[in-house]
Amino acid sequence: MSAVAVEGVWKFYGDYPALRNIRFEVEPGACLALIGRNGAGKTTLLRIVAGFSRPGKGEVKIFGAPPRDTAARRRIGFIGHGISVYDELSALENLMLYARLYALEDPRRAALEWLERTGLERSANGLVREFSRGMRQRLAVARAFLHDPKVLLLDEPFTALDDRAIAVLQRLLREALAAGKTVVMSTHQLREAMELATHVALINRGQVAFHGEATSEMAADPSLIYARYGEA
Repeated sequence: MSAVAVEGVWKFYGDYPALRNIRFEVEPGACLALIGRNGAGKTTLLRIVAGFSRPGKGEVKIFGAPPRDTAARRRIGFIGHGISVYDELSALENLMLYARLYALEDPRRAALEWLERTGLERSANGLVREFSRGMRQRLAVARAFLHDPKVLLLDEPFTALDDRAIAVLQRLLREALAAGKTVVMSTHQLREAMELATHVALINRGQVAFHGEATSEMAADPSLIYARYGEA
């Protein structure tokens, strides 16, 4: 069974089709890099895959279930443009809150583990509003990984991250892929993405212009895929 299946997805804003008959599957343990110019539809597509938005036509399945299904939601970890943590809570309180929402057996233990794994253990009791942006970014990464999701959906994950947060995220993604988890990321940061991607999908004006395995040639020069399959 595919970890992620996108089946004939369309999305309309008024009469304008922002996505047009998108189809692809991502197998367990694979990393799909969604690339494309600004406005191509990458964020719209990723939000539909995550269950935050509904398609106009077609459907998405996460291990065979709709993404809004409760069991499917618990299998998804999401990092978007917003950091999505609470400023007036401590780092520990933030993660314990999310751990309880995901019904984890020992919320405190899970929270402390992920604070350590993201280098925030010394700031566990500090209020998030006093954190640097880099610390907040790493807390958002911890939140996404906290409940051991089987599918990680990342919208421009490397954009605006500081160097330490990028290193933390890349390490955790490599560990996740080695453990058989699935990653779908939209990105402009081609070199960082190609270090992880097993497959690539180029979105061009709301359509899939290319979908296939990532190659060593692409990794050496990520711009080649735009040159071959990009906008006319």
